[in-house]
Amino acid sequence: MDDNHLGDFLRARRAGLQPEDVGMASYGTRRVAGLRREEVAVLAGVNADYYTRLEQGRERNPSPQVLDALSRALHLDADARAHLYRLAGATPSDQRPDHTAERVSPALRQLMDGYPNTPAFVMSRAMDLLATNALADALYAPFAPRDNLARMTFLDPAGRHFYTDWNRAAQATVANLRQAAGFDPDDPRLRELVRTLTEHSADFSRLWNSHTVRGKTQNAKHLRHPGVGPLSLTYQAFDVRDAPGQQLVIYHAEPGSPSAQALHLLGSLHATRHQTEPHPHPHR
Repeated sequence: MDDNHLGDFLRARRAGLQPEDVGMASYGTRRVAGLRREEVAVLAGVNADYYTRLEQGRERNPSPQVLDALSRALHLDADARAHLYRLAGATPSDQRPDHTAERVSPALRQLMDGYPNTPAFVMSRAMDLLATNALADALYAPFAPRDNLARMTFLDPAGRHFYTDWNRAAQATVANLRQAAGFDPDDPRLRELVRTLTEHSADFSRLWNSHTVRGKTQNAKHLRHPGVGPLSLTYQAFDVRDAPGQQLVIYHAEPGSPSAQALHLLGSLHATRHQTEPHPHPHR
């Protein structure tokens, strides 16, 4: 039997409401807990038979208008409403990207600064570096400017030396951007970035036209920093819940490894340089 997650969710939320919760009078003997299907249909302004088909899994593609009406009828909060849309394979109109400037919250910046021994940064779907902690600043010091990981990979001469396996890094970068384009093909920032990279990098153009799609993997990053030498780092990427599209990325070196020692040295060098040349980073 096919799973009917949408119907199960609607049935459970219906059972959790009483007529008085939605301003309706109760009548007749109730054989089941909660609202009747007919009552939900009336509240949502949809045909009762249509609503029954939704619960039974015989109808699985309700329109956004119907989903909004059901959300109101069942008194769904923002999280439950978003879940309803996902179960129906749709996206709420008010959750589509608005293309406003991306900002990193002060609380997230404070969290990043709480990782003094490991690089941490926040990036957008277009791979813009939105915020970095001190060790991430030190890690990406070979690049100027430190603004966008895709631009740094393809257009900054430092990229070919920084990434030990540049071809692999380039392929992963383009695959990530292709995935971002699937979320919001009309994002002006992404379109501008792709146009710039296509015009100035034949390698990017070739890879972009391959249409390979891939999100971030857990493969180790093999880097070569001019100040401390080779680095082998693993990482974790976390979606920022209150800023859809942003990711917090934290690099990590195996404790006691040469890479961990190199990161420690990198942090010390950066701190010393920062004390003598106190220039604030543009992304902080």
